[in-house]
Amino acid sequence: MQIQDLPYRDPGVPDARSGSRFLWWLFRNQLGGQLKSLAWGLLHFLSISALPFCVGVAVQAVVDHSGRRLALAGGLLVLCCIGSALGDTFLHRSAVTNWITAAARVQQLLAHKAANLGSALTRRVAAGEVVAVSTGDVEKIGWFVEAWSRFTAAAVTIVVVCAGMVVYQPQLGVLVAVGLPVLALAALPLLPRATRRADFQREKAGRATELASDTVAGLRVLRGIGGEELFLDRYRRASQEVRHAAVRSARMWSLIAAIQVLLPGLLLIAVVWYGVHLARQGRVEIGELVAVYSSVMILSYPLRHFEEIAMAYSFSRPSATRAARVLSLERAMSAEGSRDRAGDSLPAGDLYDPATGLLAPSGRLTAVVCGDPDAAGVLAERLGGHPSEEGTSVLLGGVPLDELPLGSARTAVLVQDKDPVLLSGTLRELLDVPASGAVGAEEALAAAQCADVLAALVQGSLGAEDPMDARITERGRSLSGGQRQRLALARSLFTDPEVLVLDEPTSAVDSHTEARIAQGVRDLRAGRTTVVFTSSPLLLDHADRVVLVHEGEVAAVGVHRDLARKEPRYRAVVTRETDEEAALNGVLNELEEIEETA
Repeated sequence: MQIQDLPYRDPGVPDARSGSRFLWWLFRNQLGGQLKSLAWGLLHFLSISALPFCVGVAVQAVVDHSGRRLALAGGLLVLCCIGSALGDTFLHRSAVTNWITAAARVQQLLAHKAANLGSALTRRVAAGEVVAVSTGDVEKIGWFVEAWSRFTAAAVTIVVVCAGMVVYQPQLGVLVAVGLPVLALAALPLLPRATRRADFQREKAGRATELASDTVAGLRVLRGIGGEELFLDRYRRASQEVRHAAVRSARMWSLIAAIQVLLPGLLLIAVVWYGVHLARQGRVEIGELVAVYSSVMILSYPLRHFEEIAMAYSFSRPSATRAARVLSLERAMSAEGSRDRAGDSLPAGDLYDPATGLLAPSGRLTAVVCGDPDAAGVLAERLGGHPSEEGTSVLLGGVPLDELPLGSARTAVLVQDKDPVLLSGTLRELLDVPASGAVGAEEALAAAQCADVLAALVQGSLGAEDPMDARITERGRSLSGGQRQRLALARSLFTDPEVLVLDEPTSAVDSHTEARIAQGVRDLRAGRTTVVFTSSPLLLDHADRVVLVHEGEVAAVGVHRDLARKEPRYRAVVTRETDEEAALNGVLNELEEIEETA
């Protein structure tokens, strides 16, 4: 896989049972790139490691006044330098390719998972953790996948060089062969503590990221209540905790790095001392001593990759664990939801939720009143195809939604959250969504009462005369809450799904605009199934059918005026009446019934 071939047509099905298994799965899926990197790494490291032997041959040739051996040593040096240059160049190229392609694979997997789960993702995983996984964690995972082949090449090089030195000069070679494994494993006892400190640092950093994300998302509200300083103080404390944790982690890694410098120095001193002793006795040639000495110095370069792979694994393991936790989330399926209906046409008919008894007749506008906003959000999500905790699935035309492929289910039912997201871009790009084509952009914008929103967008965009070319800032933060809601509603109306579920679509809109939106939605969605979760009398009065859901079950069904007159629980949610007002209304209703009977 080359960088120019990205993105992957199919990133594959990850093994998300654990962080280690996920890393191993990534490695196996990039085996070709890993072998290429290993080959170039061996060429690079072995070429560098052969330089001391060439220098030793050259020195000994000078001592022995041998021109032929000196020329041979010079030729070998040239070959080693060429091999080192080629190996280093293509090792870097292949290593960066492995890093970027591994990171891209993880990012694609995360993007697919986010698209598959939809709004359910942030209900199962904190938003800060999702941000951390899709940014910094992706890079750390790619780092480990890339570093493994370089580490393997370094380890093989050290083994080959040790074996070569034992053959080349047995007395000094045995000392080096015994000392190098000690150097490579010396920092191993410190790694668990360093890993714990690094994990603690990332945990603190994740909390700070989540706090910053929440603060930015609620900045308008914070300014409204004068809470900027309070949240700034909280973020300062969180960032200081991250700094202290980072310093403690850095101290441990600096200790490991110091050991990686100190111990090779001690080995070098031992080799020189013993080598000089052997040279005085005539048991070692000067060239051999120079070669062994130079080899020990150069081997400190591949030895550093042992420290790097330890750091890469320490940093990537928790990152891979978090990524695996996100990737292991699945769209809930009922026990009977395993049949493949990919070849079936989209179902049509009434929308029915067996868990609550909610029925939304086909082609009609149904309003749902629920006293608990959280319960309303869960019910709206379930109407979009996510079964309840008991595994009960919503039926559309008698067909469970979770038996449909995800794309088919979302084509049939569209759910707009109470807090919809507007991505940055032009209004034309905002409305560039899969749609039936039966509803035009102008019709949808008019039904959502977006005339003033279009004027505001044109005024705020320099050089944009057509409102469709006006730019929308990230999450629409330059617009008011009501304007964002209306643009999101227009997008949903433009899509024109068979079933449209709206969760509090006008909660931030004034009453005059809300009344016009209610009529616009009713007219535009005529003949289509529409479900609106709301407690606004203006919307409820335009509904064909109003359903009261109380304590997880349908408690009353009717039209707004009748329910407001006869159902106390409905009035308590819609009109916010007190107990005294409820008692008085009950008496008045009884008097009306007596008059009607008389």
